[in-house]
Order: sequence, then C-alpha cells, then structure tokens
Amino acid sequence: MSTVGYDALLWLSFGGPEGPDEVMPFLENVTRGRGVPRERLLEVAEHYQHFGGVSPINRLNRAAIAAVEKQLAAEDIELPVHFGNRNWRPMVEDTLAEMKDAGVRRALVFPTSAYGGYSACRQYDEDIERARAALGEDAPELVKLRQFFDHPLFIAAVADAVRAAHAKLGDRPGTRTVFTAHSIPESADLASGPPSEGGRRYSRQIAEAARLVAAEAGIAEYDVVWQSRSGPPQIPWLEPDIVDHLDALHAQGVESVVVSPIGFVADHLEVIWDLDNEAADRAAEHGMAFARAATPDADPRFAEMVVELVREHLADAAARKLSPFLAAGCTVNGAPCAVGCCEPPRRPGR
Repeated sequence: MSTVGYDALLWLSFGGPEGPDEVMPFLENVTRGRGVPRERLLEVAEHYQHFGGVSPINRLNRAAIAAVEKQLAAEDIELPVHFGNRNWRPMVEDTLAEMKDAGVRRALVFPTSAYGGYSACRQYDEDIERARAALGEDAPELVKLRQFFDHPLFIAAVADAVRAAHAKLGDRPGTRTVFTAHSIPESADLASGPPSEGGRRYSRQIAEAARLVAAEAGIAEYDVVWQSRSGPPQIPWLEPDIVDHLDALHAQGVESVVVSPIGFVADHLEVIWDLDNEAADRAAEHGMAFARAATPDADPRFAEMVVELVREHLADAAARKLSPFLAAGCTVNGAPCAVGCCEPPRRPGR
C-alpha cells in the first residue's frame, strides 16, 4: 500500500520508570506545576517500589508496537514506528529529533488513550507542540489519529476480556460487572468537551464504551465507577471510587464481581495497584470472589485497530464507529480539535 504523504508512525504514550532511581524524577515530571505535596509523591513512589521501581508501561508499549509493526507488514504498509513518551524516556522530544535525523518529514501519531479529556487527549496535542517547538521550523509535521473508544475492534477485545473474567469465576449467577476508569476533577470533566456538546465528553465516552461492551458481552446490569484519584480532598472528583463501590456492593449482598479497567488500554501501574492489589484485597476482606478483566493492548485486534486508524489517512478508509459521538482527536501539529475542548483543569487559587 502506498504511504504517500507520510514517512512514519509515532507511538506516543505516558511513560514510566524502569528502575528504583527513576521513580521520583518520573513523578516530579508528571506533577510539575500542579502543586502536589512531596508527601503524596512519596506515597505514590511506594506503589512503584512495591514492583521494584519498574512500571510495566514501557514494556507493554514495546510489545504493542511490535504487534503493530507485524500488522503493518502483513498489510504491506511500509511505515516505521517510533516510540516517544510524555513523562519519561524515551521522551517525545528526543524521539522526534531522531525521526527528523532519519528524514521523516510528516508522520501520523497514535496516542495510547481511547478517550477525550485534557490528560487523555489535549495534553498529547501539547506534547506534539512542545516536541516540534524544540526542533524549530524543520520539525516534522505530525497528524494525531482520532479517539477510538467506540471502535468495533476495541469494543470486541474488551468484551471478550470481560467474558473471560466471568468464566474465571465459573459464570456465577449474580456476579456484578464493574467498569472502571481514571477519575478526574469534576471541573475537568465539565471542560472535557466543547460548549456546543454540553461538556462531560470524558465521562460520557467512558459510559458509552461501557454500554457498548456490556451489550457485546450480553450483560444487562453493570456499574461505571472510578479509580486512581490523586487530588486534594477538598476538590470534587468523579465518584464513586472502586474500593468504596465494593463496600456498597457487599452491603447489597453481592458475592462476586468482575472488574474491567475500560479506561485503560494497558496494565498501567494504576491498574495493577488500584485493582489487583487494593480492590482485590477489599473484595477478599468481604469474602467476595473477584476477577479483573484484561486490558486490550495484547489482543491481536488492538494492533488491527491501530492499523485501521492509520489506513483512514493513507487510503481514506471509512471510520468505523459504534456510537453517534464525534470522532474527535484528529489534530495537526498540536492544534486542538475544537475551541474550548478539553481545557486544562484549573489549579487551586487560580
């Protein structure tokens, strides 16, 4: 297949430490300018040190990139894939400089988030803009691919993971399915869509993805909850938290639960710590059977989906979607996709 107009694909992700000495510098990068107390950073650092100071995210990204490279080759698409991060090595600025030196003039960008919102979408625009500004006028042009929370291949992969988790529990009657996503401040959620769409794009997209997965998996009743809150207690965030929700389900007499981290495409440390440790431990305290569904990045359909998103640009392939939501997210050189969309959350006192 011709790749006229594009020289490469940039895989753009969040980043994570790969050794104990990298944990605090990484967390300082993540929270720079946010006024997060050092005590909170030390608390979060302990989560990383519990796993030897290594986040799985870079390893998982490299494995997903290898799968995408294999899929590109299978479809006869000659498009080298480069890996860059927002918060830790390989930093996107360094990766883009390497791409420029390799002769890349125009590249597609796949951000590893399915959803809208500031951190999930617009901040990747800022990453692109920052990396290009560091290189100056000769920086490669970058075109960010669209959001994919309602792509049929994404939904099918998550639905099969939910089915598999239910099977682990023996398909018990009365098992509750709970979808989780990273919580954000309520004010940020209200700003996560242009005013013409009534805001709340992030939470609406999460709810829509959960609805689509539940329908695909044949699940009539389910819950959507949140995890990984990190802000000060006086600022309202999306609730309920997964651990609090398990308490509520126990009080209702629920004896088994399947948790699907639908807001994540890979096993970020938040998934491993908040679900496989804290949530699983709380379920055990209540005597509840607990199974966590897999994230979709290792499913072959995830690589197929990424390449399909690429083909939307290379061959004008039709955008496959299962919801009426706008296919937002296609941006050029960091320009936001709509005025007032996914504005940065306001910090206290600003």
